[in-house]
Amino acid sequence: MSDYNTTLRELIQIANDGAEFYADAAEQVSNPRLVELFRRMGSHKRVLSAALAAKLQASGEQIPESGTVAGTLRKVYTDLRASLSSNDEAIYVSQLEETEDRLLHHFEDALAQSTDVSLRSTLQIHMPKVRACHDEMRNWKQYLKDAA
Repeated sequence: MSDYNTTLRELIQIANDGAEFYADAAEQVSNPRLVELFRRMGSHKRVLSAALAAKLQASGEQIPESGTVAGTLRKVYTDLRASLSSNDEAIYVSQLEETEDRLLHHFEDALAQSTDVSLRSTLQIHMPKVRACHDEMRNWKQYLKDAA
């Protein structure tokens, strides 16, 4: 398996983690603005995963259909923390911002380390949206922290 395929597979799984986590979070919070935000962010992760999966499939590789163990554990941990807290919205936003951190850092690392021109091109196409989603969740995290 090439660097290209390994990196795409990993990024697809991390995007899948995000999509699943956002879907769960949208069901757990009651603030309509956050529900809409979480649904929109989850949609972006599904679009990103599908775009990367198309590249992986074109090279004849099987597409991962799920996320990572780390992503699943973070979601379970967050659900538990939120069930014990009076401010579940801030907990979800904080943990989702960390999920965005994870995706952004993996994108940045892949861009910095990859010598595959096709992979770098693919990542550069998606990087602005990955960064924008990260920044939006970071801003929400700060907003909720300031409001507390």
